[in-house]
Amino acid sequence: MNRDADGFLINTSDWSTEIMNQMATEDGFEITDEVEKYIMKAREMYNATGTVPAVRVFAKEFGMDRKAKELYEVFESGPMKKIAKYGGLPKPTGCV
Repeated sequence: MNRDADGFLINTSDWSTEIMNQMATEDGFEITDEVEKYIMKAREMYNATGTVPAVRVFAKEFGMDRKAKELYEVFESGPMKKIAKYGGLPKPTGCV
């Protein structure tokens, strides 16, 4: 498994749930059922659109308001960056 300087997979097709858990363990991040639910939804949205969803759009999928407080409680800063990283998605740009 090759990762870039920020810890994202170089080849996104290498992703699997095993790889996700291995990356998180190496980074000291815990993949809970809730985290995995968000990751799988982001992968589904990415596969449909070809882009990592913006945090506001993503939060709306779960009935959250645009501040996405619940996502920030789980992921602290930059929820979409962590979701994309452990979801084997490309590094998001813009407001994440």
